[in-house]
Amino acid sequence: MRNIFLFFILFLSSIEISKAQNIDYQILKNLSTLQSPSDNKFNKFVSDIDAPLSIGAPLLIFGVGLIEKNKDLQEKGIQTGVAFAATLGGTYVLKYLVNRPRPYITYPDLKNVTTEETPSFPSGHTSSSFSIATSLSLNFRKWYVVVPAYTWAAATGYSRMYLNVHYPSDVLAGALLGSGTAWLTWKINKKWREKALKKKEMIK
Repeated sequence: MRNIFLFFILFLSSIEISKAQNIDYQILKNLSTLQSPSDNKFNKFVSDIDAPLSIGAPLLIFGVGLIEKNKDLQEKGIQTGVAFAATLGGTYVLKYLVNRPRPYITYPDLKNVTTEETPSFPSGHTSSSFSIATSLSLNFRKWYVVVPAYTWAAATGYSRMYLNVHYPSDVLAGALLGSGTAWLTWKINKKWREKALKKKEMIK
């Protein structure tokens, strides 16, 4: 009886996964109709600048903190960098655990603008950009930081689908992973700072 129940659950799960895969494919198929030489270049550019911006943001914050001898900025730079590193680690673990083929491999009719060597799920570009955007938004709560940061992150996620190197579900998972890791890192750092402050006050 238990085996029959387990089989039934697995059967239903396989149906839902199949439906999700079909929705993923249809979205990419529709996006493929928007491809043009100029848009291809633009979306490839958006995708390519993800790594420099993601690496550069925490280094810039920390560097400005050093120049201005601002320990708060230095700490924010470190926290942003730790969140980014944790996001990358989580992304690559999931990639090889799930081992999902790229869309253009599963569906040869999807025209990919570029190629990738790693598995598809989740999107590393999206997870890293959302990690940085979330860290920036939590540490610098100004509209002129939050809006551009998330606009860049969303554009990165869109570009990965436009280029046909990621499914929408890859991008969604990457956004959740990056945002979640950044928030958790920020929260842990906030708790640590509060404890350190209390300890300092007790010593006084």
